[in-house]
Amino acid sequence: MGSMSLMHWLIVGVLVILLFGGSRFSNMMGDVAKGIKQFKKGMAEEEETAAKPAEIEAKRVADPQPQAQTEARPADKQ
Repeated sequence: MGSMSLMHWLIVGVLVILLFGGSRFSNMMGDVAKGIKQFKKGMAEEEETAAKPAEIEAKRVADPQPQAQTEARPADKQ
């Protein structure tokens, strides 16, 4: 009584298509698919940008370059 059977879902689907029309319904579903693709692309770009600083830091730690002394210290005079 509380659950909906397959026949109920088919009737609901037919009513939705009649209300919105076939082309409008397919356009809406296409827009939803585009939104999902854009969301996934945005998440992938975010992960990619988050990984880049970690790679740079790892390279910096793994391959330290000696720094040349540019300023000579005078000897302590006492």
